[in-house]
Amino acid sequence: MTRTAQTATATQPTSRRLRSSRVKAEPDSNQQEPVSPESFSGKRAAVPADPRHALARKRAKLEPKPENSDSDSDSNTIKHIKPGPNDNVPSTPARRYPDISPKTLPTPKSSAEKSKGRPADLQARKLKLYTGQSPFPDFPHPTPEECKLAHRVLSRLHGSRKRPSKVVASATRAGCGDSPSVLDALVRTILSQNTSDANSSRAIRSMDSVYGRSDKWEAIVEGGRAKLQEAIKCGGLSAVKSKAIINILQQVYERHGEYSLDHLHTVSSEEAMREMLSFQGVGPKTASCVLLFCLGRESFAVDTHVWRITGLLGWRPAKASRDETHLHLDARIPDELKYGLHVLLVGHGKKCEECKAGGKNSTL
Repeated sequence: MTRTAQTATATQPTSRRLRSSRVKAEPDSNQQEPVSPESFSGKRAAVPADPRHALARKRAKLEPKPENSDSDSDSNTIKHIKPGPNDNVPSTPARRYPDISPKTLPTPKSSAEKSKGRPADLQARKLKLYTGQSPFPDFPHPTPEECKLAHRVLSRLHGSRKRPSKVVASATRAGCGDSPSVLDALVRTILSQNTSDANSSRAIRSMDSVYGRSDKWEAIVEGGRAKLQEAIKCGGLSAVKSKAIINILQQVYERHGEYSLDHLHTVSSEEAMREMLSFQGVGPKTASCVLLFCLGRESFAVDTHVWRITGLLGWRPAKASRDETHLHLDARIPDELKYGLHVLLVGHGKKCEECKAGGKNSTL
């Protein structure tokens, strides 16, 4: 080595000698090109954050430290190499981490907020809503005379409707509670929710072809939700309905030790209504249909046609929901007219060009 080179080496700053020796001893194939002084603008370079350091920093902030601690371990401290006065390289930029102090941490939800959307709370609200009384006690319509007049006019248009002496489950039509078996009537009514008669009938025929018509409940539960969803997909909303049906079957078996709700034939209408409302996926309309068509009780079910036409007749407040309309009309319509008036209103809502959905009267 020449004398000039030795002199340059001796006068080289200590930090640069250490850095160069480390580079020679531990070559790094991924090492980047050194930054030239001319290309450095004085701004801090953008260095990607190391997730290991970020995790350590979070732990250090969240874990309490002893007082007067002068610990300088690598787990909670990031050391920065500062250049010497003769070094022509930028300082290692200080990494910035998000402030995770306790004041910025999200406030945990209360137990009431957490349970707000749970199935048990939804069922409790349904049961609380069902009081057997009108939510609009000061709304004077319909009167018994108005109900009799509507029944008489609709009977002239579509023929009178009387309850059959015996309930028979159809092999080709889902119906809306038309089955002597309460559990079967409930499942059929769920399949009829938010769809046409043709679609719900296709769904019941498909389900029967997959599982059989008798003693199929255990096979449905054992087959699982995906299989049932595939079987009834032709009826619409198969994901929602398959979940509701399997949940109901499981709850029925847990409560009664068998797949049957036929004990509801022997209890009061209010008791039957409350038990059906306790199942997830069963609302007042579904339970009312089972009461009316399966159990032979006097209950006024409100579907989309009944809700629309009774609004046109002024039998409910304009902003009343379907559930509120059910409670109001069930309290005001005479029992002897509930079956016939329900069937006539549903049929009229499907056939009348002026009163059906989209007709000129439907927007009044």
